[in-house]
Amino acid sequence: MELDPDDVFRDEDEDPENEFFQEKEASKEFIVYLIDASPKMFSSTCPSEEKDKQESHFHIAVSCIAQSLKSHIINRSNDEIAICFFNTREKKNLQDLNGVYVFDVPERDCIDRPTARLIKEFDLIEESFDKDIGSQTGIVSDSRENSLYSALWVAQALLRKGSSKTADKRMFLFTNEDDPFGNMRISVKEDMTRTTLQRAKDAQDLGISIELLPLSQPDKQFNITLFYKDLIGLNSDELTEFMPSVGQKLEDMKDQLKKRVLAKRIAKRITFVICDGLSIELNGYALLRPAIPGSITWLDSTTNLPVKVERSYICTDTGAIMQDPIQRIQPYKNQNIMFTVEELSQVKRISTGHLRLLGFKPLSCLKDYHNLKPSTFLYPSDKEVIGSTRAFIALHRSMIQLERFAVAFYGGTTPPRLVALVAQDEIESDGGQVEPPGMNMIYLPYANDIRDIDELHSKPGVAAPRASEDQLKKASALMRRLELKDFSVCQFANPALQRHYAILQAIALDENEVSETRDETLPDEEGMNRPAVVKAIENFKQSIYGNDPDEESDSGAKEKSRKRKAGNADDGKYDYIELAKTGKLKDLTVVELKTYLIANNLPLGGKKEVLINRILTHIGK
Repeated sequence: MELDPDDVFRDEDEDPENEFFQEKEASKEFIVYLIDASPKMFSSTCPSEEKDKQESHFHIAVSCIAQSLKSHIINRSNDEIAICFFNTREKKNLQDLNGVYVFDVPERDCIDRPTARLIKEFDLIEESFDKDIGSQTGIVSDSRENSLYSALWVAQALLRKGSSKTADKRMFLFTNEDDPFGNMRISVKEDMTRTTLQRAKDAQDLGISIELLPLSQPDKQFNITLFYKDLIGLNSDELTEFMPSVGQKLEDMKDQLKKRVLAKRIAKRITFVICDGLSIELNGYALLRPAIPGSITWLDSTTNLPVKVERSYICTDTGAIMQDPIQRIQPYKNQNIMFTVEELSQVKRISTGHLRLLGFKPLSCLKDYHNLKPSTFLYPSDKEVIGSTRAFIALHRSMIQLERFAVAFYGGTTPPRLVALVAQDEIESDGGQVEPPGMNMIYLPYANDIRDIDELHSKPGVAAPRASEDQLKKASALMRRLELKDFSVCQFANPALQRHYAILQAIALDENEVSETRDETLPDEEGMNRPAVVKAIENFKQSIYGNDPDEESDSGAKEKSRKRKAGNADDGKYDYIELAKTGKLKDLTVVELKTYLIANNLPLGGKKEVLINRILTHIGK
């Protein structure tokens, strides 16, 4: 029986003859936006998002590209972009071809990373387009002018930059003309169609993909079968799904999420020791990490150039710069034990860094709260150890069949931990693979990491309060009414990050107003005000607090009073006013300082010096 008949575990380097497995993920993209500027793009309109307003197809294309340029600065800042209009009155391109205008700004190459000036001027392109560039039909039968052919030629020349092995090269074509050669004589039409399709094929042979974004009329659907089906290389089976996917792509371009797109790369390479004499190689991938704003760059105040940060150690006794390697101390029995950096590294190194199998347990023994931090996804690799994939498949399938997980000891550069290896089967849908096969390495806590729950509401000899059957029933009814259908964390963007990027964009583009960001984490007020939901909430509140409307607010006040009294009860240990006078507040611990702050309802945030200053301010010193 073949272990992996579908090749789901095939390694990228396993088959050197197969070009698909030789491809590496591109580190950047080169993109050329091709925009049809014929009169038909300006005369054709469709309803806009605002009521009783129409917008031209040219405006839709420009708006999509403008939003895409802004998102590229955040998502993929290394990508290089060019904007090219065809069917224009004026011409501007290196090939000096009629009807093609490459839009650009000073101090920037024709294809380069998007800049603030490019985005600002492109936002205003519609105001100056008729004067500076102009629109006219560039496909003329008598003169054999073919602006679409010329545009593909110019775009292909722009995309000569960079290597196809390290970058993706793409053309995005916006048009509402589904048959560009439809009004010509048959012989001329056949000749122009043949040469244009050959030009597109030449570009595709160089690794350039051409993506069509057709704009349909309100009363007429864009007919892709007339010409563009052959230009972009669609099969008959793909035609039915093409137009719906294009509509979604246009919506995505107009409403792109402000987020950084991180390259998928191997986070760590791990040697998995199954037993003495048997080990395999695994690649580890980080699937979930907190998204944070980009790091700041320090600039010189005079030259505005990035500065290099250097750190030096200065002796407190002599003021001289320390040249010798720094030694560190650790107090032990009134002595300072000195260590070098190398000695500390050896002391902390408990394991060789390998992943060593300890045994297997039923999946029922693994609890949700055992997950100490985001897991690492493991996938086999035959690059260093031949046969790793076969051994991994055998373990993987056996663990799924027997419903077991592996317990292993992982001693990496971080503190060594016990981990659980949980096999994940492949999940597929009509759209392709949803989840890949592999194993999730879950980091388990030690006994020292588990904290006991304090029974705050129970007293010695007094039974803890329990909810009544009626209260449980009302709570269940409330939960059913407020249940989130098809919930996924992927539906919610971080509002703080969205706001951060919106402010950066406003500053960079000198915008007068910060673009509005939608906070998707706020409750659905309309849904919460539905009569059935309001009734469920009121029934639950009544089951807890009864018919007394003041009981709810009183309970909160009593809880605050209880906490304040608890803080005042500890105040008798120290005379904070006397300690402030004698300057001995610094001798107290942070916990003891916070006791005073809690008792006087003062903020608790900040370091020790901040807490001391807050107490001195409150006392009046």
